[in-house]
Amino acid sequence: MARTELAPFDVTHAATVAGWPATSGEVAMWCGRHDFPLAARVVARWQAADDVRAHALLRDGELVAYGELWFDAEEDEVELARLIVSPAVRARGIGRELVRRLTAAARDAGHEDVFMRVHPQNEPALRCYRHASFLPVDPHLAAAWNAAQPVDYVWLRHCAAAGTP
Repeated sequence: MARTELAPFDVTHAATVAGWPATSGEVAMWCGRHDFPLAARVVARWQAADDVRAHALLRDGELVAYGELWFDAEEDEVELARLIVSPAVRARGIGRELVRRLTAAARDAGHEDVFMRVHPQNEPALRCYRHASFLPVDPHLAAAWNAAQPVDYVWLRHCAAAGTP
């Protein structure tokens, strides 16, 4: 059985993660940028923000997914962000495992409110997150949050009562 662990992201793997999107459309849906291919330095710089904790999901020591926790101390909440799975292992439950572990890390850090935003055309991600107990927020709240966004994201909130932690 494969051993899976969530670990702090090592920026030496930034080029690998930056290379996972195969098109400019995938880059836009993943991180909202429009440069393709995405430069490794961009991924490496994401770690610099004080309120961002980047993580790698490793399976038997191999990097298979990447995701970030964005901490908002003022609102006492966490947003899961920039989640991506290696193309070599997509559609095998890795995304759901990444979401489950990142959500647990957010809760372990003392945050009950865990959110994420998803590009509305990213159907595989939306299915994954719904299976990981993330449900849409109130439409009025989503509209308010989208007011300053470049696209009308689907905003989701983790609902522990719906299933996984």
